[in-house]
Order: sequence, then C-alpha cells, then structure tokens
Amino acid sequence: MTERTIAIGDIHGCGTALETLLSALELTENDRLVLLGDIVDRGPQTRQVIELLLQLKSDGQEIILIRGNHEEMLLDALRGGSLSQMWQTYGGQDVLDSYELANVKDIPEDHLKFLQSSINYWENDSDIFVHANLHPQRSLADQFPQYLRWQRFTGQEAPHCSGKRVIVGHTPCGMDSLTSGTSG
Repeated sequence: MTERTIAIGDIHGCGTALETLLSALELTENDRLVLLGDIVDRGPQTRQVIELLLQLKSDGQEIILIRGNHEEMLLDALRGGSLSQMWQTYGGQDVLDSYELANVKDIPEDHLKFLQSSINYWENDSDIFVHANLHPQRSLADQFPQYLRWQRFTGQEAPHCSGKRVIVGHTPCGMDSLTSGTSG
C-alpha cells in the first residue's frame, strides 16, 4: 500500500540537492517517487543523480520517471538526431563532464535504459503527472508529446477534461503561482 506519492521536478543533475531532499523526506518502502522529468543536464552531477535513482529502484523504491524535454534531447543526441546541438547547448556538456566522457553513446547502458524507460505521463485516481503541460480538452492518450515536454504552464489553463488535478514541472514559479489555479 502506497503511503505517499511524492512528485519531484527538474533535478537537472543536482545530486547533492536531491540527496538532501530525499534525506529530509525520510522515504519508506511504501512511498512512490514520481520524477517529473529533466533529471539530466545543467547541473554537474547527472551521473550521480542517475546512480542514486537506480540504487533506490534496486532497493525496491517505486520510481516513475516522466520524460522531460532534457531527456528527449539527450535521447535524440544518442540517435544522432536533430536536437543534438541543442542538447549540447542546454546542458549536454554538463552530462558528459559528469561521466568524464566525450560521447553520449559512451554513457553506461543501464543509465541509458533508465532514461529510455521514461514515460509521457502517469496518473492515479486523482492526479495526472506530466513534465511541462497538457492540452486541457484532450484525453491523455491524445496528448502531443511536444506539448507534454515543452509547453510552459501559464497558470491560465482550463482544468483538464478528466477533472483530475495536473502536477507539472518545467516552469519555474513563485509561491503565488502555487495557490492560484487548479493545475499545479
């Protein structure tokens, strides 16, 4: 039985901050972690972040990883896709530096598989978890991945047609934004 569902957004390679947060949360085996994407890039410790999350998962912690735009860019760079240069500009080099590597293809396979296992969204009985945003009048199955990963939350969105609360990361906000809408 799950005690708590804990959403954490946009870790961005900040391993020390993640360790501090997880310590303060005093996780139990009954807690579920929903990572709202962007666990990689920008910060100096992407490798350590993924190692910590893989260790938690290996220890039995339930972890759900939502794909953010930074995971999308990294995985696209892995395939040699069109976002490769953008990834380098927006934190890719920080990832490579954390692994002391020159090529994204040299990142350990278990780390890449973890990132590849990320999903577009996750929902429970009362909430929908996405990285960036969702279209309020589209069912979850009909959402565009581009919207889920890149569209900034404005606080002016209509409630989702499911009636569920929407939990997002991606967009920085102040405390006044947290109290003003039906989406979070």
